[in-house]
Amino acid sequence: MSLFSFVKDIGSRLFTNDAEGGDKIAKEINANNPGIDGLKVEVRDSTAFLSGEAKSAEAVQKAVLIAGNTGGISHVNVDGVKLPGGVSASTIETADGVQYYIIQSGDNLSKIAKHFYGDPNKYPVIFEANKEVIKDANKIFPGQKIRIPAA
Repeated sequence: MSLFSFVKDIGSRLFTNDAEGGDKIAKEINANNPGIDGLKVEVRDSTAFLSGEAKSAEAVQKAVLIAGNTGGISHVNVDGVKLPGGVSASTIETADGVQYYIIQSGDNLSKIAKHFYGDPNKYPVIFEANKEVIKDANKIFPGQKIRIPAA
């Protein structure tokens, strides 16, 4: 099972009940990440179940972050997502050397870039890799999970 964990009570709350949650999260993913054809999202007990045909592992990674960084979601399951070339959904977490980081109190993108790349001026690389979940480089919050692309 490909299940990704998140902090349930962070991020913008898009829905008030599971029945409406899937449609609202799918709309948010499609608006910010058009890389999954026929995307469907179902929410049950704070878990978002994604399905559809992905164009790339990166598209799935971004969809997972968009869904998981939504208030009320503690897990994202991608078992229903079909990847190109028969790649297993369980491999998307580390595809292309991507790492994940959960933002801590006191962090900023420069500090995170220094930690991962040794250079605080590489923060735009992190911002670009996460523009679907970070709208403003100066507005990140503790508990938010982000992608750290390979250097």
